[in-house]
Amino acid sequence: MMYNKAYDTVRKYRMLSYGDSVVVGLSGGADSCALLDFLVSLRDELDLKISACHINHQLRGAEADRDEHFAETVCEKYDVRLYVLHADVAGEAVRQKKSTEQCGRDIRYEFFERTADMLGAKIATAHTASDNAETVLFNLARGSGAAGLCGIPPVRDNIIRPLIECTRSDIENYCRENALDYVTDSTNLTDEYTRNKIRLEVIPKLKEINPSFENAVSGMTERMMQTVDFINKSANDVLKRAETDRGYMISELKKADDAVLSQAIMIMCKKNNTSPEAKHIELIKKIVYNSGAVEIKQNVFAVSRQGFFRIAVRSNDSVSQQIKWNDRENISFNDKSISLCKINKDEFYDRRKNDKILSDNSLDSDTIPLSAVFRTRCAGDVFTPARRKVTKTVKKLFNELKIPQEQRDKIILLADGSEILWIEGIGVSEKNSVGSSTRNIVFISCTADG
Repeated sequence: MMYNKAYDTVRKYRMLSYGDSVVVGLSGGADSCALLDFLVSLRDELDLKISACHINHQLRGAEADRDEHFAETVCEKYDVRLYVLHADVAGEAVRQKKSTEQCGRDIRYEFFERTADMLGAKIATAHTASDNAETVLFNLARGSGAAGLCGIPPVRDNIIRPLIECTRSDIENYCRENALDYVTDSTNLTDEYTRNKIRLEVIPKLKEINPSFENAVSGMTERMMQTVDFINKSANDVLKRAETDRGYMISELKKADDAVLSQAIMIMCKKNNTSPEAKHIELIKKIVYNSGAVEIKQNVFAVSRQGFFRIAVRSNDSVSQQIKWNDRENISFNDKSISLCKINKDEFYDRRKNDKILSDNSLDSDTIPLSAVFRTRCAGDVFTPARRKVTKTVKKLFNELKIPQEQRDKIILLADGSEILWIEGIGVSEKNSVGSSTRNIVFISCTADG
């Protein structure tokens, strides 16, 4: 039963190809021992190169050492190389301020990935339909959305789970029929951890209602994954249509169905390394329709203004950093490169009518005082744009040009005190523009580093 289910799962999700290298996560329990035995049975058929990883979490004293020794014995039996990691999970959990469960999981997968990268291998973990049901219930109890109800994916990146459609009962029967030895983690027999409470108390009650509860959940999660994939594709299509240099057009976002808009918001947030909670998504949807701003986490905001939506990341850095304008020809400042180039006067006059960038960013270098510095904006900055002869604050100018708030602190200025001589992307001041009496011209260009 288990062999056939696992074999069908491998084929359905195209988990393995001929000649693959596979690293098996081997705890020594029934699930991982059954997985290793199953993959070894395919070794000749698919020319698989199989190895295994075992982590001694140092949480159960002599029992953990027993499990490590058992994993070594199993790998010798199958002629499989074993990689072992000793990790002080309890101490690391305290240092990282994580639960022991989460810290242990992070350490395991980091070790799996490191070993797989070294071997150019896929990672096979022994998650089962029973684990999947526990995960769904755990996520449901936390108020998860549709993505959480998809459970454990059969394939994620380079991780494969051949036993994901097999129940724990299937695994135990397979071990018994094939005389496979395995060890039992004593913590799995207690309700000390959240998942074990679900395993030992909740699922038995649900199986009284439906003995095939785990299989029912597997079917539900497969259908849910299809739904989520469709919503995700629709959300990406919406974002593609809505994206502009100024952000995402609110008029396009408003056309999206509610579920698609929620996923689009999630995608935009993740692009900025932010994972919003459900409450944030609901607040963000409101400002899409009504304008405003929502703080997702410190210094990260969702902003809906002037017909555009953006995820804004504000810097904590002060504007105390200043660089003298004439220190050198190439300056690195505020994650940007500033280049200063001397321009021949005759060349300037020949080109300026047809080259707006040249005209807007060329200064009479003799009018720039030695005290001038490159910096970002400060309160009280004033600017008189060339050919307009109207002095206004930089704040008012940015408002008139509808420059997004989160971009304003990144714009570079050439300033002498509060008097602004040049603004990146806007141009030069009247006082410092090139005129008939100009003898020396400097052209300023500014590009993002890299």
